[in-house]
Amino acid sequence: MSSKILKKEKNIVSLEFTVTQDEFEAAVNKAYLKVKNSINVQGFRRGKAPRHIIEKKYGKSIFYDDALDFAVQEAYPKAVAELKLDIIDSPAINVEKFEEGEDLVITADVEVMPEVELPQYKGIEVAKTEIKVTDEDVEAELKAIQEKNSRLVEVSDRPVQKGDFLTIDYAGFVGEEQFEGGTAENQSIEIGSGSFIPGFEDQLIGKSEGEEVMVNVTFPEDYNAEDLKGRDAVFNVKIHEIKTKELPEIDDEFAKDVSEFDTLEELKADTRKVLEQKAADSVKISNDNNVITKIVNDAKVEIPEVLIQREIDYLGRNYEQQFRQQGFNGKEYDELINNFVKQYKEGARNQAEFNVKAELVLEELVKKEEIKVTNEEIKEEANKAAESYNVEEDRLEAFTDSIIQANGKYIEETLQRRKLIDMLVENAVFVDAPEAPEIPAESEEKASEEPAREDKE
Repeated sequence: MSSKILKKEKNIVSLEFTVTQDEFEAAVNKAYLKVKNSINVQGFRRGKAPRHIIEKKYGKSIFYDDALDFAVQEAYPKAVAELKLDIIDSPAINVEKFEEGEDLVITADVEVMPEVELPQYKGIEVAKTEIKVTDEDVEAELKAIQEKNSRLVEVSDRPVQKGDFLTIDYAGFVGEEQFEGGTAENQSIEIGSGSFIPGFEDQLIGKSEGEEVMVNVTFPEDYNAEDLKGRDAVFNVKIHEIKTKELPEIDDEFAKDVSEFDTLEELKADTRKVLEQKAADSVKISNDNNVITKIVNDAKVEIPEVLIQREIDYLGRNYEQQFRQQGFNGKEYDELINNFVKQYKEGARNQAEFNVKAELVLEELVKKEEIKVTNEEIKEEANKAAESYNVEEDRLEAFTDSIIQANGKYIEETLQRRKLIDMLVENAVFVDAPEAPEIPAESEEKASEEPAREDKE
């Protein structure tokens, strides 16, 4: 077998390869074995007729269609490997020469990975990200901890206020008819949360424990029940219980209760340390992303449509998986989820294009920089993964080996990308982000007056 590239236009390669007489003869015999049981020949039991008898009765060409398929399946991958083509789609096959006693000549048009024209990627200027942890950030975090450690206490000496937690019974009516799903007993509700129909919670403010209230509402036009959209309704509500959130004092006792520290100052210092570590992590991620984004945007590559569509499908599957993981399973959700995924995929093209381009650019950079990963590094990474599963000590090594066997290539590529990004970031020049120019007061006044003059006209 021989092969050669005839031409290349953009990402489409036209190649030619041959199938020798011996190779085609083997393919014909394979075709005979495939179809012999379906051919009837008088004087022979089904499947027992020799090949030459069948060929004499029906002609040699009876096996050629299947034989060509077998021959191409065998020869095409060899041609691709010989020519070192990185194909991304199925080929368009054409038999150029098929004559008795001669080698077959076959051509194929196939889409391959595009060439990437890399930009200058060392010494590039990138706006740096800075996150400073302030005293206000620390106080906000302490208040969040305070909220988590709050408790609800019953209130009986005042009416309902915004922020209260109520236990209520309610029954909903449209006209004289009580509607399905509009009744509940001992239902919890936080006043001001907006979890009920607009206007429902507000009408309970100022009411007292034990009081019965008539609540008038209008269902939104986008309400999930078709028969209630835009309809007026009345709820008979009885207030059983009023509770308010009681927050602990943020002091030394608070620090002892919520942490291993004895004083509030120690808790504040640790809180700042944690926030600063989170900020540092966020800064690194942001700076890494900024460097990659600039290099990818500056690179030149013609992205094949097939890769974009594959990425869109991949993003769609991930989006659907998020719904399923949140508990939206079952036939009743299928149509809803499918509609959401369809809408998402329609708007995901720009993201898909960037993802594909980034993948191609980073892969090319790994090749150009000859980023290598050692077996020891792969094993160390796999070992970290194994330890995260809390595997028993005596099984840890075997479990690590199984991870390498199953995911070794993925681990290698991940480590290569990590090394590459570290190198790119180390060679980048981070500059202060430009501040938004201040608009002079006079200009602001003119800008605010302009629409008014247009309205008057």
